[in-house]
Amino acid sequence: MRSAVDYAGKDSVITGEDALAAHGLALVPQHPVRLLVPTSKRLSPREFVVPERSVRLPRPVFVDELPFAPVARAAIDVARAAPDVMALRSVLAMVLHDGLCTPTELSDELDAGNQRGSAAVRAALRDSDLLAAMFLHAQANQVLNAAPLPKPRWHVTITDHKRQVLGYADAWWDEVGLAWQIERTGLAGDSPAHRHLPLTAAGVTVVRTSSEQVLGAENDAEVKGRIVRALASAFLTAARCGGRPNVQATSDAVSNAA
Repeated sequence: MRSAVDYAGKDSVITGEDALAAHGLALVPQHPVRLLVPTSKRLSPREFVVPERSVRLPRPVFVDELPFAPVARAAIDVARAAPDVMALRSVLAMVLHDGLCTPTELSDELDAGNQRGSAAVRAALRDSDLLAAMFLHAQANQVLNAAPLPKPRWHVTITDHKRQVLGYADAWWDEVGLAWQIERTGLAGDSPAHRHLPLTAAGVTVVRTSSEQVLGAENDAEVKGRIVRALASAFLTAARCGGRPNVQATSDAVSNAA
């Protein structure tokens, strides 16, 4: 990347997968390096760099003395160039799930930038149910950072040994058969009042938390503590049951892209 910046000049900014990785996203950057450069600068693509002229160069964020585009800009740049809808949604899911930016920041960045290739991105951002679920998982993931638990899988479908659907889990600890269901309204799914019953009947340990609690935990240590204690206690109880329930969990590719 240093060679790419040296080639493009000090006013260039690294974007795309390399920028997202620099901000802490767990992905493998693709090469060549994508660089944003002023419209006044004409550079030929090289094997290791693809310069993209922009009338709206972002203020760079420096990591190890290299200039990277902010998360929202880098994510939108990647999404615009995504080969299909699944890849597009994956990058949006990753940055939201990791709490690197908000849906509003992504929408604002899309509105402010070049509209070429923006239609599919805009459609994804308008999917309020999808964005709400991804953002809620991002907040839930922040809560789990304070929990003495292994990392879960996110948004899974749980089936029995006959592959009959038993239910869904926002977060799933497969090693003990623990499901965390975050109850919310306005999203597709089973009734919050009953959707846990087939899971518990199959021996799955289920912790249910309201979306209001999860969203409020960021600024309320007491609420966060209650959630963490409930999950830790349930994990320990499930581990002591003497056997994992005979169920299978299938991950949703978009929600687990992170």
